[in-house]
Amino acid sequence: MASLVERAGPLRLRPPSADPFAALVRAIMYQQLATGAASAIHARLLALFDGGLTPEAVIALPDERLRGAGLSQAKAASIRDLAQKSIDGTVPLHGLPRMDDEEIVLRLSRVRGIGRWTAEMFLIFELRRMDVWPVDDHGVRHGWALAHGLDAPPTARALQPEGERFRPYRTVVAWYCWRAVHLARGRP
Repeated sequence: MASLVERAGPLRLRPPSADPFAALVRAIMYQQLATGAASAIHARLLALFDGGLTPEAVIALPDERLRGAGLSQAKAASIRDLAQKSIDGTVPLHGLPRMDDEEIVLRLSRVRGIGRWTAEMFLIFELRRMDVWPVDDHGVRHGWALAHGLDAPPTARALQPEGERFRPYRTVVAWYCWRAVHLARGRP
């Protein structure tokens, strides 16, 4: 890991979103889509909301408008579910920073289309939690293998205990695993 840290340089996370609802909508939009397609659909979605993307505005918008922006039925249903659960308090958007990581994962996972991986990415990139160990992320497993000279990436189950020695900074190790993949592919 030391040589990886030296090659990759200091930890650099992208700036978090100012709006947790918008960040979660974006996460749903980008799941299982090519970046270009997701970006175009996301831009069309945002254009539907002159007054800003809010849970109330999503609920008020007819399904036809969401679908017209290019959202699949599943993504439209997920975004509506997020909006409804934000309004009813299942996902207390502005209370999330005060919750512990597992409670946030549990709350967000109640939303259709949001699972553990999406919740963990929210913890890392939006809430800046430094002790998240996203072992279900293929990039983290692949990067671990690269950093440790393994022939194949470990399974999530095998990687889970490896993170224990890095507490309370497992997010940092995950970030360096992602960087190992980028460096191996010749990306800056």
